[in-house]
Amino acid sequence: MIRGWCPGALQPMESGDGWVVRIRPPGGRLDAAQAQAIADAAQTHGNGVIELTGRANLQLRGVTPATYAPLIAALRPHGLIDPDIATETRRNILVTPFADAAADALAADLAAALAASDLALPAKFGFAVDTGPAPVLTRDPADIRIEAGPTLRADGMDRAAPYHGPQDALALARWFLDQGGAPDGRGRMAALTARVQPPGATLPAPRPAAPAQPGPHPEGLLVALEFGQITPDTLRRLGRLAPLRLTPWRMLLVEGVRHLPALEGLILDPRDPRNRLRACPGAPACPQGRAATRPLARALAPLIPPDAVLHVSGCAKGCGWPRAADLTLTATPEGFDLIRHGRAHDPAALRGLHPDQLPKVL
Repeated sequence: MIRGWCPGALQPMESGDGWVVRIRPPGGRLDAAQAQAIADAAQTHGNGVIELTGRANLQLRGVTPATYAPLIAALRPHGLIDPDIATETRRNILVTPFADAAADALAADLAAALAASDLALPAKFGFAVDTGPAPVLTRDPADIRIEAGPTLRADGMDRAAPYHGPQDALALARWFLDQGGAPDGRGRMAALTARVQPPGATLPAPRPAAPAQPGPHPEGLLVALEFGQITPDTLRRLGRLAPLRLTPWRMLLVEGVRHLPALEGLILDPRDPRNRLRACPGAPACPQGRAATRPLARALAPLIPPDAVLHVSGCAKGCGWPRAADLTLTATPEGFDLIRHGRAHDPAALRGLHPDQLPKVL
C-alpha cells in the first residue's frame, strides 16, 4: 500500500509498533534543550526509538492515541511544532549540514515565505538549501535546489537560474503546479523537467561534492548511526556537548568538536561495514513488512564487498532506501528476492531465497 505522504508531527502515521511522529527541526539543527526534549518525549510518550530519516528529520515511534497530545505539548515550547498541518507540509526544507550563517538565513527566509504562501504542493515536494562550495545534497530528495551562487535549479535539470530570494523559489513551485506537475495532488519535479524545462535556466549547475563520510570535517565531527537510530541517552549527551546538525545520510554533525566520549550507537570509522547497510524497520514494526530486516542486514554486513551498499527491504516499496543499491534483498511471501544494481521493486536476479541461503549468495 502506497500512502503518498510522509508522517509529520501534526500528521502521525500508524505503523505496526504504534504511531510514527516525525519532527522537522527548523533549519535541520538542534540545540541542547531541543535534543533533551525529543529524548524525553521518546521515552515518556513513545517506545524509546528515535530515527533519523532520509529527509534529515527525526521520527519517534511507538506513540499511542493516549500519549500523542502530551508529546506534542512537550515539544511545542521548544519550537519543534508548526502552527498547523498546512505549514508543516510546506516547510519541507533540507539544509546542508555544513551551512554557514548565510545559508541558515536563506533557509529561514524560505521557511517564512512558504508558511505565508498558499501553495498546495504535493506532500513529498521539497526544497534543498545547498549553498556550499560544492553541493552535497544532489543525491538526496528535493524538487527545488538552491545552490552556490546562489542559484536556483529544478531537480532533474543540469542548468540553473540566478536566485534573488524566496520569491524565486515560490515562483518555480508555482510553475511546477501550473505545468500540471502534480496531477491528483502527487508528482515530483524531475518527472516534469524530463518533459518540459523551466524558463531562465541558463547557468551551469555546480559539480557535486563526493559523498560525506564519518569523521572530522571543518564544521565538526560527522557521526554515523546504524540504520539511522539513536538512543535517547546518546541524543541527550550529544546535545549537551554541542549543537547538532541533522543530515539525510543517517549521520549527525556535532558542531565544532573533534573528539567524542564513547557513546552507544555511534559509528566513527568510515570503513565500518554498517555504514553500507540500508534497511527499513521491517516486520513487526511495519505492518507491510514481510520479514524482519535489520537483524538480517546486521548479520550480512561482514559479507558486503568494499564500497558496496546492501539494502534489505521488508516489501517492494523500498522505504528504507528509495534509490538503487549494489545489492537489494526484498522480502516476499516466498522468501527474499535478490536485485543487483536496482531498487526494491526492480526485476530480481534470484527469487524466493531462504535467509539461510543469503550468506552463500552474497
